[in-house]
Amino acid sequence: MSHRNARLTVHGRRLLIERVVSGRPVAHVAAEMGISRATAHKWVRRWRAEGEAGLHDRSSRPHTTPHRTPAAVEARVCALRQARKLGPARIGPILDLPASTVHRILTRHHLHRLAWLDRPTGTLIRRYERERPGELIH
Repeated sequence: MSHRNARLTVHGRRLLIERVVSGRPVAHVAAEMGISRATAHKWVRRWRAEGEAGLHDRSSRPHTTPHRTPAAVEARVCALRQARKLGPARIGPILDLPASTVHRILTRHHLHRLAWLDRPTGTLIRRYERERPGELIH
């Protein structure tokens, strides 16, 4: 998402396209708008390929994650956490994974805070949950 003072918002990209379609060279339009020729050509190319939709911002999130930890390994990490109440530094060597990977898996499955768990039962502890604010004040 571009900020409102960006060189090329969606409105600025439309203006770029209008000027290029009117017959002006892309390099001249780019210089007027204070952007590089490569950037101007990129937006013109997207507009020609996709039309108006090509002028909008895109997500930079990857379409796939080819090196993501397999679901079976994630299930083993979660099972160890719930059964033995171990942290990432202790689960990692057991499964031959880095502690950072174990932490990310636990975070993804909302199992990342041992302090929030009741150690004997493994249930989530909700502290200070009251009906209304100030209920404990006498």
